[in-house]
Amino acid sequence: MNIDTNTIVAMTEANQNFSKVTRLVEEEGMAVIMKNNKPRYVVVDFEEYDFIAAARQLRKERIDKLADEVIEENLEALMELAK
Repeated sequence: MNIDTNTIVAMTEANQNFSKVTRLVEEEGMAVIMKNNKPRYVVVDFEEYDFIAAARQLRKERIDKLADEVIEENLEALMELAK
């Protein structure tokens, strides 16, 4: 994942100056909080979060549907293995 260096904030700085984090979210659309020199948290505005949550739900539904199809297609074999 590529991270825009303009959105990076150290954990210590985020703790001491959270208004900087919110300003970055307003200006750049997100803030990436680093912990131990690794990206650890992403702060986004609530509209972006809604979009992300909807995409995650759609992905979960697709995976569930595919899993159901695989089980249905292989039910006989699965029942035999369950014996």
